[in-house]
Amino acid sequence: MLHVLYLVGVAAFAASGVLAAYRANMDPFGGLVLAFAASISGGTLRDLILDRRPLYWTHDWVLLTVIICVGVGTMIYLRFWSLPRKSLLVVDAVGLSVVTVIGARAAISAGATPLAVIILAVLTGVAGEVIRDVLCGEFPPLLLREDVYAIAALAGGCCYLLMHHLGVGATPAAAVSAGVVFALRMGAVYLGLHLPRPQQLRARGPKEAKALKEPEEGG
Repeated sequence: MLHVLYLVGVAAFAASGVLAAYRANMDPFGGLVLAFAASISGGTLRDLILDRRPLYWTHDWVLLTVIICVGVGTMIYLRFWSLPRKSLLVVDAVGLSVVTVIGARAAISAGATPLAVIILAVLTGVAGEVIRDVLCGEFPPLLLREDVYAIAALAGGCCYLLMHHLGVGATPAAAVSAGVVFALRMGAVYLGLHLPRPQQLRARGPKEAKALKEPEEGG
């Protein structure tokens, strides 16, 4: 069941890669490259950190087939129809929610400490998005903006870790934790919620600095 859930997350990231390539006016080869980059980058980073050999995707032909089929299918769909404006954000949220939870589970299975589990869960979830955005020329990537993205992955990783320690089964724990990530991410998207930016004071002189620090009177 968890493997099926993981395939769903990988498929969502593959579709998000193709959608990102479509927005960046890339050719079909670029779309497949981004489909693979978005799908396997997080898990690859996780396995390298955990020193797991061989890498998970090198012996899983089903996973690679899913990426290719979803990538090609998405490109065919885009050839004839258009997608809603926020479709990329939705499929990306699905991939983030599932892959984050799978990353947490893999870290727990490897005997990582609780803090390491949370870190690896977040890295597994967000790495594909970062690679995808960098290859598309989007800078800074979504992760480094004020969007609620890594925070959603962090919440999902903590939720899964907590439920694991409470003895909840792997499948229900994964489903609930993935739901937490998805709800936070899409809630932030549709409600327009963002993380606060640090206030930067850019003043050319003492008078301008004082004017910016103190509210104007009578206005």
